[in-house]
Amino acid sequence: MRLIALRETLLGEHRVSVTPESAKGLIQLGHTVAVEAGAGVEASFPDEEYTEQGVQVESDRSLLIKSADAWLAVQPPTLDEVDQLRPRSLLVGFLQPYEQLPLVSHLANRDVTSVAMELLPRTTIAQSMDALSSQASIAGYRAVILASAYQTKILPMMTTPAGTIPPARVLVIGAGVAGLQAIATAHRLGARVEAYDTRPVVKEQVESLGARFMELELDVSDGEATGGYAKAQGEEFLQQQRALFAERLKDFDIVVTTALIPGMAAPKLISEAAVDAMHTGAVIMDLAAPNGGNCELTRPDEEVNHGGVRIFGPTNLAAESARGASRMYSRNLLALIRHLNGEEGELHYDLGDELVAGALLTHRGEVMNPRIRDRAEEAGL
Repeated sequence: MRLIALRETLLGEHRVSVTPESAKGLIQLGHTVAVEAGAGVEASFPDEEYTEQGVQVESDRSLLIKSADAWLAVQPPTLDEVDQLRPRSLLVGFLQPYEQLPLVSHLANRDVTSVAMELLPRTTIAQSMDALSSQASIAGYRAVILASAYQTKILPMMTTPAGTIPPARVLVIGAGVAGLQAIATAHRLGARVEAYDTRPVVKEQVESLGARFMELELDVSDGEATGGYAKAQGEEFLQQQRALFAERLKDFDIVVTTALIPGMAAPKLISEAAVDAMHTGAVIMDLAAPNGGNCELTRPDEEVNHGGVRIFGPTNLAAESARGASRMYSRNLLALIRHLNGEEGELHYDLGDELVAGALLTHRGEVMNPRIRDRAEEAGL
């Protein structure tokens, strides 16, 4: 099969879906790999490194799409690009199915099989393919590095002839993959770290990374949903949570928020009043910005200065570490293709396979995911 990777066109997206290393693995599986000229340049993978691995480097983007049996992408394609895909071809990437309902409907109408990496079940067997986790890990790391650069305090305690400087205090809200990496990074940099999550089960993980688990006077006995995600809470719970955070946040120099519920707007955890109580120079890094943000004042991809507190809402931190992020993401895709690969190099979609059934977005002219299908129908698509 002919597998392609194209230069990503979304502003600020520097990753590439296939690196020279992963291309070698795809070729070993029996596939032909072609990339658009310059596809890996922003991730520091020049065209020459691809040709050395036997990859075809081509300049005509439209011809590449039309020739593809499978398109491995990072970001969703345009509707015009979907029109150029052959029926029964495969599209894989972060397809944003909850937000891109017209795209989902168009893929089904064009009889394109698509795999949304966001829908991949987070099971043990799928760990090597879990692109959400690999990219979230980088985002958590980057969040702390950037916050420390914007912060006026030094993160570690420093004892000098001029006296001792106490360590900065960091709070991480949400102990998923991004949150845990943020905790580990802040701790390695010498900060005093605390973390909060509505899932008591993560307390041990938080403490194993050297952080203190913050407990609020709330009933969180039912805080975990299926798949290990935090469960959506009612407005009364959120109001109580915001009030308690307003009392605690004033003690912290950096706050990193990562709380997300799949397919829903991010819960508002930090009120304007809570920000008002924080000290001048404090930094909030809101990783939930793509879904509306955990802070009421967050604006996606902007900096908000509210009374001397700087609030950042980055939407694609992984792309800022493009080389490492691309390596991890491309390995996730290689593991997925290996899982789908048949004996003769054809890709097989076993609907009895939990991993395949969970990740398939469209197949044989239908929207496969029930929740997204229902949303598309409600939208009249």
